[in-house]
Amino acid sequence: MALRFIAIDPDTGQQGSPTIWVDESKRELVFQGWKPDEALEAECRAFEVPGHAPGIPAHEAVIRIPFRMVPMVKEACDAAERAGI
Repeated sequence: MALRFIAIDPDTGQQGSPTIWVDESKRELVFQGWKPDEALEAECRAFEVPGHAPGIPAHEAVIRIPFRMVPMVKEACDAAERAGI
């Protein structure tokens, strides 16, 4: 795996932090974030998109990252684009 660290939330100290990586071998952005509370997860499960079943498949998860990390998400997208992903 070619996992490349992009950034960690600078405001969370030593208590675990939302983190962003680029996995060039799998051609994916990888996010570590906070788990949603029950209300947010229920809202996501109920959301419907035409042509797709509602819910969150067992092999997927909802995560949360703070708005302050938007520049870091953009950096990850730029890194993926530069790598030809």
